Amino acid sequence: MKKGFQLVKRVSPFLSTIFNFNASTHSLPTSSPWWSASQHRGVKVNAIHLRPGNVIEKSGRVYQIVESEHKQRGRGGALMQVELRDVDNGNKVSLRFGPEEPVERVFVEEKSFTCLYTENSTAFLIEPETFDQLQVPLDLFGKCAAYLKEEMKVRLQLYDGRPLTASVPKRVTCTIKETQTPMKGVSATPRYKKALLDNGLTVQVPPYLDTGEEIIINTEDDSYLGRAN
Repeated sequence: MKKGFQLVKRVSPFLSTIFNFNASTHSLPTSSPWWSASQHRGVKVNAIHLRPGNVIEKSGRVYQIVESEHKQRGRGGALMQVELRDVDNGNKVSLRFGPEEPVERVFVEEKSFTCLYTENSTAFLIEPETFDQLQVPLDLFGKCAAYLKEEMKVRLQLYDGRPLTASVPKRVTCTIKETQTPMKGVSATPRYKKALLDNGLTVQVPPYLDTGEEIIINTEDDSYLGRAN
């Protein structure tokens, strides 16, 4: 069983009263012919169109793109500097492609899951249709792991049954745990002030907001979007 991804043979207490979990009948179809075919079917794309998160095949190996940068070499022409992560062993490699060089892109499956809870460095998720449970490293969510909470809908990108990346909703509701009190006697009111959220993150919010208020945050850049309804 591969590190960082395994079916969980138990159901969280609050869900066990809703259904009877049967691991033998609810499993990800990692070995079915249809699954393999759908995961390996790809198309040729020019290297200039490669983006972080894309999955490609090169020399019999499958890689996920970590970073892609277009560079100009003066009279030598342009090239694409691409940092890749080997899907099988996690090793990182750096390759160069010509902008118009054809690259085999592999399509991955994207699925929705519900977060049950997090513990240490692991997120425990459940597939809402099959009730399959799995656990994945919080690292898959990057900095957005701080926003994870119970019953949050998340999305995973999977290749051959293995999760590659995970994402949270772009807009989430958080509660202000602590915030600065405006200084008395100051004529010029600042546009923003610091606020500590219930998930431990510190963000910039308008000065009129108080502790205990619920606000909406953009998880892509941790920016304040407005008060929650």
